[in-house]
Amino acid sequence: MAEGVVTVVAEGIKPLGEFIIQQAKFLGGVSNQIELAQNELHVIRGFLKDADTRQQDEERVRNCVELIRDAAYDLEDVIESFYLKVASRRRGGTEKRIVLKRFACIFNEGLNRYKIGSEIEHIMAKLSRLRSNLETYNIRQISGGESVASGFKRQPDRRRTYAHEVESHIVGLEEITGTLVKKLVKEGKRHLVISIWGMGGSGKTTLAKQVFRQNEIKRHFDCFAWVSISQQWEGKVVLEEILIKLTSPSIEKRKEISKMKMDEIAEEVYSIQREERCLVVLDDIWTQEAWNSIKAGFPINEETESRILLTTRKKEVALLASRNDHLHQPQQLDDNQCWELFEKIAICGSDKTDFEIDAEKRKLGEEMLKHCSGLPLAITVLAGLLSRRETVDEWKTVLGNVNVYIMRGTNVPEREKTSQECGVSGVLALSYDDLPSHLKLCFLYLAQYPEDHEIQVTRLTQLWIAEGFIPSTSEIHGSIELMEDVSYGCLTELVQRSMVQVGIYGSSGKVKRFRLHDLMRDLCLQKAKEENFLGIVNSSLGLGSNAALIGKVRRLALYLDENEDGRDGHIRSLLYFGLGEINQKWNKRIIRSVFNDFKLLRVLQFENIFRDFDLPKTIGNLVHLRFLSLKNSEFRALPSSVSNLVLLQTLDLRGIGTIRTKIRNVFWNLEQLRHLYLPVYSDIGKLSFARLCNLQTLVNVRIEECDWNDLVQLSNLKKLRIRASETSELEKLKDMLISRNRTYKHLRSLSLQVNRPFAGDIIPSDIVLRCPHLYKLQLEGKITAFPKELPNLAKLTLFGTRLKGDQIEILETLPNLRVLYLGWLSFESETMVFSQGGFPHLEFLNLGTLEDLKEWRVEKEAMPSLQRLRIERCRELRAVPDGLQEITTLKELTIDGMPSRFCSRGRRRGFLQNQTCAFSYNHKYRNLALAEGASRCFSSSCGSSW
Repeated sequence: MAEGVVTVVAEGIKPLGEFIIQQAKFLGGVSNQIELAQNELHVIRGFLKDADTRQQDEERVRNCVELIRDAAYDLEDVIESFYLKVASRRRGGTEKRIVLKRFACIFNEGLNRYKIGSEIEHIMAKLSRLRSNLETYNIRQISGGESVASGFKRQPDRRRTYAHEVESHIVGLEEITGTLVKKLVKEGKRHLVISIWGMGGSGKTTLAKQVFRQNEIKRHFDCFAWVSISQQWEGKVVLEEILIKLTSPSIEKRKEISKMKMDEIAEEVYSIQREERCLVVLDDIWTQEAWNSIKAGFPINEETESRILLTTRKKEVALLASRNDHLHQPQQLDDNQCWELFEKIAICGSDKTDFEIDAEKRKLGEEMLKHCSGLPLAITVLAGLLSRRETVDEWKTVLGNVNVYIMRGTNVPEREKTSQECGVSGVLALSYDDLPSHLKLCFLYLAQYPEDHEIQVTRLTQLWIAEGFIPSTSEIHGSIELMEDVSYGCLTELVQRSMVQVGIYGSSGKVKRFRLHDLMRDLCLQKAKEENFLGIVNSSLGLGSNAALIGKVRRLALYLDENEDGRDGHIRSLLYFGLGEINQKWNKRIIRSVFNDFKLLRVLQFENIFRDFDLPKTIGNLVHLRFLSLKNSEFRALPSSVSNLVLLQTLDLRGIGTIRTKIRNVFWNLEQLRHLYLPVYSDIGKLSFARLCNLQTLVNVRIEECDWNDLVQLSNLKKLRIRASETSELEKLKDMLISRNRTYKHLRSLSLQVNRPFAGDIIPSDIVLRCPHLYKLQLEGKITAFPKELPNLAKLTLFGTRLKGDQIEILETLPNLRVLYLGWLSFESETMVFSQGGFPHLEFLNLGTLEDLKEWRVEKEAMPSLQRLRIERCRELRAVPDGLQEITTLKELTIDGMPSRFCSRGRRRGFLQNQTCAFSYNHKYRNLALAEGASRCFSSSCGSSW
């Protein structure tokens, strides 16, 4: 990971170095030293690519890499601090000089350019010496295009599997084993690859073994080969092993095979699979490169009954090999399956076969199983440990430090004597070790989020960019890709590598939220600690208030109450996870500390501070800030000094709406700003966006409080949420767009709202037509005609639009609409008809507070893809339409705030005889017992459980 750190430091000091170099005539030799420093960092990166693959096994290499990382951080500190001093002297304007003079408070008065030069020279000598040490350790320089994966070939194989090894305890695999067996033996005569992919320890190899050992498989196929690929693959060796296992050659023939060229071996393997029915299992294949190196040995796209069964941790490998067909991802075990597997190993494995677990022991076991999060490997490790511990006290000892036992697979005092491979940590660490350096940084950044926290993708990608993990430009196929797209690509790669778990997909099909598996988070925390990557101050963990406990870290996550505090001038990233209502005196102390003591901050997330407070004017001193979020924090005003934050990329000021925040015109100077979120309720003067040419997100802007010319010129906007006091304001914007023939060609998400959406104020639909590539559209106000030309629209939210019955016909012809919210007064007819074939791709439908709606008809083949339906507070609606019975894809129905007659009619008509649909029901006029009774009746009539 040190290679990634050095890259980030080099990229981070580059613009600062350019500014300082421009001042060369004032700064003596300092500018030259900075140029040399950049060159040295570039050279040393090549060595670190190789060193990062070696430090797992060689302590001297690991120590050297750690010293290089710390030296790079020191260099960054010195140069950025020097930049502060230079900037404070060179910027014009009396007021700016006064403000920027305060920045120099991190310097001693006697500090001058010679001392700075001396510090840089000292660090450079240290880096040069450490680089020389790496060369003496036989670390070679790897060029930028060379694969880091090649480094794994020098490592000892840490995990190899064999087909003859029998899994003693299997749970929950019967159904999927049968399904895969049928696919392998009954899928016709086209060559087939079935891929099993998922995170380490999820049971991929166990499932493959179960399939491989089935009698039906043994009877159907003529030849078999089980090959463990792992991370030290060599194409020729793999194909040679496959050939030997398929043909069972004599000793003489083996010698001949060993002398054959790779293309000759590939041809032999290919031929035998065409002539015979062969099953080849490729277990634990890591890279697309590995698959591409051996695929010439398989009759892909040929008519043959030979098959491949493949396991991998990476979805991209599975997709490449299986050509998008026949992929399976093992799911976490449910509570019953977890206990069944646990009991088989921890209890049934005991010598006392008649032993029955007592209530206390079972309670302890169930509590410990929560830490396994349904991961089969974790359960197996935990149960194996407990099988050797028979007393309740011994089980309590394990419970006291259960995460460590699961991760290491051994007693804590014995960990030095036992390989970590016994536990979960060693298996999951293989996935971490395989990450390229920039993805290691992105992954370790997740360690600061609390347990079970759902991480918002948009926010995380903004943070990664602000941290410098994402290059400022990325050229792909000759075009420049936005940093946000590159950052999202990093997230999707972590998903495909089974490092993170998707929580929610958005309407555009992108990942919206995700989380870390508990054990993957433990690994993340472990690695972040080893790399000194970040620190966490959390009173519930007993870490105390002494910042020295977390060392010289660059990033700090605060989970604080009123007893906590922390100061460290080296901190670059500070994410505060508020606890709600807390002591106001503590608020002031922490706020003062943050804005006065963290001079080099790049990232500041200071959210969810509920009590109103004043932001210090010194916020303008944090001139290195790239990201600032005060979301849901009740601050009274935004200081004018925010205009000094010229490197700011993301500014989130959204509040919870209990106070009116005063917002001054501070944005005119923030030319790097990419994402601006304004509060809904605020006291805002006239705002200028004229210089914000990089702006992609503008949320909650009130059109009467900004210059229309500015709004029209923001050509790079991807997300826009406009609020208007009256229709005339939107009409003027529409006229200006039309008169200048302007379109928002990059806009993907648009929200138009008038302050009186339910009083009949009309939204001009021509504004929507000026956004031809919309994925998301939200309208809050009356429209006279819904626009038809929206081919990409995936999500539509309507309030107060007062659509008539015939306008539903326009909505149901939208070709890509997947999510539809019809809210209060969005539809004002008594009858609504979804016609035959309408809404072909709709997956989620919400009908909310449609007060005029009495009858809803769903004709045959309407909404054929519907999965989720929510009906709430449509109190005149008489019944669920009969047509819903024909929708076999429906998985979830929610009824909320509907009258009892609606529910009783649904029961009597026996709608939705669908065994797979789950229901929830809430009626605020009924007490809990009655609601539960109605729910049971509803459920029984539909043959489904709640």
